[in-house]
Amino acid sequence: MKNQTLENLIAEYLAQVKKATDLLEQTFGTKNILRLWHSKKIPQQGSVTDDVTYELHGIGCSVYLSEVCVDFDYGPDERVDGFDPWRLYMYACEVPRRYKKYTNKDSLEHDFSEFLKKGKAQKISGSTSNLYFMKP
Repeated sequence: MKNQTLENLIAEYLAQVKKATDLLEQTFGTKNILRLWHSKKIPQQGSVTDDVTYELHGIGCSVYLSEVCVDFDYGPDERVDGFDPWRLYMYACEVPRRYKKYTNKDSLEHDFSEFLKKGKAQKISGSTSNLYFMKP
C-alpha cells in the first residue's frame, strides 16, 4: 500500500487527536478534561456524544470515535500534539490496512529512530514529558 510512511502515520494520528480533543472541548468546554476528572466533575469514563466515548488514564485519554480509538497524553502547557512510538503503534494497530508496516513494533521503532535522527521531531527541553513534537 502506498503512503505507509511514518510521516503519514504521525499526521493521521495527530488529525484524529485533534478531532477527539475538539469534540471534548465542544462537550466539556476544554480539550484537557483531566482536571474535571480529578475534581470529580466528570467520571473517569463516559460519553462525549451518542457514538463517542472517553476514558481517562494517568496524564492522558483514550477517545473511542465511531471509526477508531485514539489514545494520547496531554503534554506540557496542555498541548495535545505530542506523540511517541507506543501511541503511534497503538494507532497503527487500529488501522492495520493503512499502516501494516507499523503494526510491527520493531519496524516502527526503527523508522521513528531514523525520523528523530533527521531532526524532524523533538522533545520539549526542560519538560519531563516523554512526548515528541514536530519541529516547526
